[in-house]
Amino acid sequence: MTRNGIGIRTAQLRTHRVVGQIHVYDGAGKGKSQAALGVVLRSIGLGINSNIATRVLLLQFLKGSERAYDEDGAIEALQRGFPHLIDQVRTGRAEFFTKEQITRFDRQEAIRGWDVAKGAIASGLYSVVVLDELNPMLDLGLLEVEEVVKVLKSKPEELEVIATGRAAPPQLLEIADLHSEMKPHYHPTAAAQGITGIEIYTGAGKGKSTSALGKALQAIGKGISQDKSHRVLIMQWLKGGTGYTEDAAIAALRQSYPDLVDHQRCGQDAIVWRGQQKELDYVEAERGWEIARAAISSGLYKTIILDELNPTVDLELLDPAPIFQSLLRKPRDTQIVITGRCHNPPAYFDLAGVHSEVFCHKHYADTGVELKRGVDF
Repeated sequence: MTRNGIGIRTAQLRTHRVVGQIHVYDGAGKGKSQAALGVVLRSIGLGINSNIATRVLLLQFLKGSERAYDEDGAIEALQRGFPHLIDQVRTGRAEFFTKEQITRFDRQEAIRGWDVAKGAIASGLYSVVVLDELNPMLDLGLLEVEEVVKVLKSKPEELEVIATGRAAPPQLLEIADLHSEMKPHYHPTAAAQGITGIEIYTGAGKGKSTSALGKALQAIGKGISQDKSHRVLIMQWLKGGTGYTEDAAIAALRQSYPDLVDHQRCGQDAIVWRGQQKELDYVEAERGWEIARAAISSGLYKTIILDELNPTVDLELLDPAPIFQSLLRKPRDTQIVITGRCHNPPAYFDLAGVHSEVFCHKHYADTGVELKRGVDF
């Protein structure tokens, strides 16, 4: 995608695909469901900009209504912001269980959920269908892999399908057009010092910025449920132009929650190559950090997304030492989400309570498939 693996390309050079793809996010790391919700937000944003109704089904397996889940706040924000575009269905019991503990209820709920999925996929009414925790359903044997694969292969051409959860079976991965695996990293320093609220998403796979957008939705939704105003700042480096992956999603957020979402970006409308940094690249990077530093210390924001901070540091456009100190002294109830690939992890990685490295096992762009506005950019 970029020389030496670092650098951000604008989306203006990309072509537009109309064929929907099958996305699979699996692995033991955090960020899978968040990434799916970020894709949903992008698709809705595109629909708003083009006056096309983008309808979404969020079907959640293994997530009964008795419990609260991490993504509940994000779904609340989506449903409040776009009430006529989001349908949500939950199935299963609200507890972990193994194959040996499967009950008749579990099988009934699995069938109920899959019947909803099949009907939605066949109906042609939806632009995006999210099958959250489908992967463990298949791994547990609650659904037949062969049937699921057959249905997904026969989906309407334009439909995007996103399957999440650990342990995706080989048969599903074979038909997937995109497969990103979230692998967790653990930092004893953060736990030992009681540091909380810092999440890092890195790696070459798709899902880093989309996971961050899911966290923004989550913060807004939690504020709504608590009758509070949870403000969010989205700060982006290396993205000074237009036509980037997140543009439609951020526009949709700001339209629905104009008093809760602030957005700043810095950098030139060009790729920054290692060894070819220009003076303006340093100036823009520092300008962005001054905004971020002030926001972190202010305590005004519930969630601050530092998008593409990692490659900015990796390109030596910013000194990681002040970043480490600011993160160390951040208000306890402020969440920081840092994204971007990085060859040489800086010291602030040790402060992360959540660190997922996103591995790209498969991406449809690598096979010549055109990218799709609102999903890929």
